[in-house]
Amino acid sequence: MSYTIFVTAPSLHPDGVAILQEAGCRLIFLDKGADEADVDSIMAGNPVDAIISRTVNLSAKAIADCPTLKVISKHGVGVSNIDVEAASARGIPVFVTPGANAQSVAEMALGLLLAGARRISWMDAELKAGRWSRAQDGLELSGKTLGLIGFGQIGQKLARACLAIGMKVQAFDPGIGMASPVEGVTMIASPAEMLPSSNVLSLHVPLNAHTRGMIDAAALAALPDKAILINTARGEVVDEAALISALESGKLYSAGLDTTAEEPISPDSPLLKLPNVVLTPHVGGSTPAALAGMATGAARNVLGFLSGNTPPVSACVNPITLESKE
Repeated sequence: MSYTIFVTAPSLHPDGVAILQEAGCRLIFLDKGADEADVDSIMAGNPVDAIISRTVNLSAKAIADCPTLKVISKHGVGVSNIDVEAASARGIPVFVTPGANAQSVAEMALGLLLAGARRISWMDAELKAGRWSRAQDGLELSGKTLGLIGFGQIGQKLARACLAIGMKVQAFDPGIGMASPVEGVTMIASPAEMLPSSNVLSLHVPLNAHTRGMIDAAALAALPDKAILINTARGEVVDEAALISALESGKLYSAGLDTTAEEPISPDSPLLKLPNVVLTPHVGGSTPAALAGMATGAARNVLGFLSGNTPPVSACVNPITLESKE
């Protein structure tokens, strides 16, 4: 049976496309520069069986206006751009591709940490501007403590890398409890308990009602002086105004941010002018290897569900929708 699959982006890695084409699927792609309204229009005008969701919002209206829709898969793991509640109300499962981009994101977090600790991007810019500016106030990370909020596959990979360079590592994750899956990592009962001893704080949590703004002025104040903040999760997890204040005052030594509250970042954002901030445009999980993994995972998710071979419950963010399918 042929299915209509809507990819909410202009492209999908060829490995994912090949899986869908081999199954005889009709593919619809979103035009470059299209937005949520364009998604709504395509959903209302086409018999879409499944969606592979990338970065553009998938609204309740789009889900409601497409009576043929049966399944959604995120190209990745963050579903803050999908109205999961609306999908659940219609009994439509939303799957993710856990682990597909974990190595790439962990390596980006490590890169941001090293760049922030040694002012690498600032010195690079100085040299290219013709100035021999030799910063000699960088932070040596060996012996420092890394605090991880969220200890899934990304956090665990980052922990192993930081242990290898001599850092102490502690982590909080309510889904794991107090038994660490990584030798040498100390599990902590709450973020509040962790903050005062975290010379580096790295965030690895989804964006939801519990995590939005969780790193606020009080949390930043609780960190040791000259701490480093790394965020490869979602920009809205951090109170950006409080972060800017902490960076300007010198409370934080630096920040490495792959995500910001507004994306693309506003050209007026103070973050762009701060010399102790390293920024990347939300590409932690965008290496070719990670894109291939997410694309093939998402393709298999939707094809598996449509053909009756439902993906593992652990990959579904609204598993209650699967109960009615049993």
